Amino acid sequence: PGGPGGAPTGPGGAPLSPPPSFTPPQMPQAFAIDPGGIRRCRFQYVYIWQTNGQQYWIFLTFVGRNSIAGYRWFGYGPFGYWVYFGLDLDRVQQFYCYR
Repeated sequence: PGGPGGAPTGPGGAPLSPPPSFTPPQMPQAFAIDPGGIRRCRFQYVYIWQTNGQQYWIFLTFVGRNSIAGYRWFGYGPFGYWVYFGLDLDRVQQFYCYR
């Protein structure tokens, strides 16, 4: 699955290319993350800001009531690799869906 703006994926579901090479600006936000809001970003590159200060690109493949899953990018620019991971939504402070 790789819809409009999505990345082509390999046999394991991970993208075949690295994420965008920029860090999007973080906007002020005071509300909890709603699964319905992030669901529209499935099969897209998504930048995540966690409540613990970590931030990184993912390729989102699953959105549940309380969690998300997909592939997290480890690396910088074109040099890195994708690793499958999951994250509770209450650990997400903010997200940016790249289209």
